[in-house]
Amino acid sequence: MDVPTFEGFRVSIDGARGDIVLNQPDKLNPLSTQTLLDLETAARWFDCHLDVRVVVVSADGRVFCAGADLSSFEADGLANYPAHHAGDAGRRMADALEAMRAIAIAQIQGHCVGGGLVLAAACDLRVAADGTSFSIPEVDIGIPLAWGGINRLVREIGPALTKELTITCRPFDTAEAKAAGFLNRIVSAEDLAAEVDALATLVASKPAFATQLTKSATNAVTATMVGTAGAWSDSEALHAGLRDPEGRAAAAAYLERVRAKKS
Repeated sequence: MDVPTFEGFRVSIDGARGDIVLNQPDKLNPLSTQTLLDLETAARWFDCHLDVRVVVVSADGRVFCAGADLSSFEADGLANYPAHHAGDAGRRMADALEAMRAIAIAQIQGHCVGGGLVLAAACDLRVAADGTSFSIPEVDIGIPLAWGGINRLVREIGPALTKELTITCRPFDTAEAKAAGFLNRIVSAEDLAAEVDALATLVASKPAFATQLTKSATNAVTATMVGTAGAWSDSEALHAGLRDPEGRAAAAAYLERVRAKKS
């Protein structure tokens, strides 16, 4: 089997199981524009392997995902990509993962931030290590949560909590995430990999046709409740935020605080 190589993550297939592993732990596994484009391609690649019934999305290191690559918010961060392509890459990534034939399971630890939370929300099932922290800092960076993230959060946790978490940018823990309906399970950090392995094995053991139709039927129902079809306009909102003077000042202050914490 020819296994493709991608920027920011690796993929593999072992029988009925596929894996997507974010593999930039030294950078806290950020999502660059190229990584987002590659994740869309990876989802299509798994769909070409009919034996794959479950795909686990995980990460090397202590952090699941720090969200969008902060360099994306620098003046030249999107210079290598057409504006409409770069701005829409996150939505296309999330849509591709969600539409994947296989059941996607997010294995979350450490921190799950911004775009990383959208990545997890695009998966069908989510298991997190106790002590994981979630946050959505986009408003502090002067932009709205894009990539269809608002739609997915409203779908999973409801409109009131979505507004609170995205506007205040306050962190929330695994207990709140599970109580809100975002997480399926909370397990100890030591047991996270084993618990996800067991869940993936169980899912893969079920009849493929019935499992895939159940996923499709559930997605069809939620699409009538809170669909993501209109999220294509998120790229326009994102670019407007990147041009807003107050937003740029907020982003500069946010980046300065991040750099100060690292130094």
